[in-house]
Amino acid sequence: MKYRSIFISDIHLGTKFSKADAFLDFMRNNESQNLYLVGDIIDGWAIKRRIKWTQSHSDVIQKLLRKARKGTNVYYITGNHDEFLRSFLPLVMGDRIFLQNEANYTDLSGKRYFITHGDFFDAITMTKKWLAVLGDYGYDLLLHLNEPIQKVRKWLGIRRYWSLSKYVKDNIKSSVSFITDFETILANYARQKKYDGIICGHIHKAEIKDINDIQYLNCGDWVESCTAVVETLEGEWKIIEWISHED
Repeated sequence: MKYRSIFISDIHLGTKFSKADAFLDFMRNNESQNLYLVGDIIDGWAIKRRIKWTQSHSDVIQKLLRKARKGTNVYYITGNHDEFLRSFLPLVMGDRIFLQNEANYTDLSGKRYFITHGDFFDAITMTKKWLAVLGDYGYDLLLHLNEPIQKVRKWLGIRRYWSLSKYVKDNIKSSVSFITDFETILANYARQKKYDGIICGHIHKAEIKDINDIQYLNCGDWVESCTAVVETLEGEWKIIEWISHED
């Protein structure tokens, strides 16, 4: 498929659970004039602990560079996990690769969007990094628990995938409250700055919705859900849930 723009976040290259192969499949089957990488593409936190870098992770980097060489404008917006890049920004690589902390985007209808990973609006990440890192360990533990749970479900004849980490995120009251607050804070910021919408990542929950007349778009992630936000050539906004052709 061909799109005007594709927005991706939270691939977390360098971790065991990064679905780099699925992302590569998505990139092979979809083209765009613009590609926005909305943070946490490379997981510097995980690399500090114990790197899990496979050939497919290197292939992702090569694929992104190849996209730029073939005419796609690639914008890399940093997140908290790839904050090690921030001291070098803004940075332009060649003619079509732009690294920055935030960006603006105007869609086909003329609406203006603010693009940010979202960690600057997360009080825990910004003021209590030790707690954010601890939460990252907890999320990693839940991801590890998904594997034995899935094996038991298959043994019981239940083939549909179920994620403990996603269940906790979507159903535990404190987690739901955090997501709601996060979405509202970003929408309020966009309104204050006279934007029509905001595009982000960070919380691994793909979403397109209106919050008090501000369009909120979250790219989701490539750890569990394999999602992207796209603007079509006709100017329509969509969430793509990718099922790899290689599965």
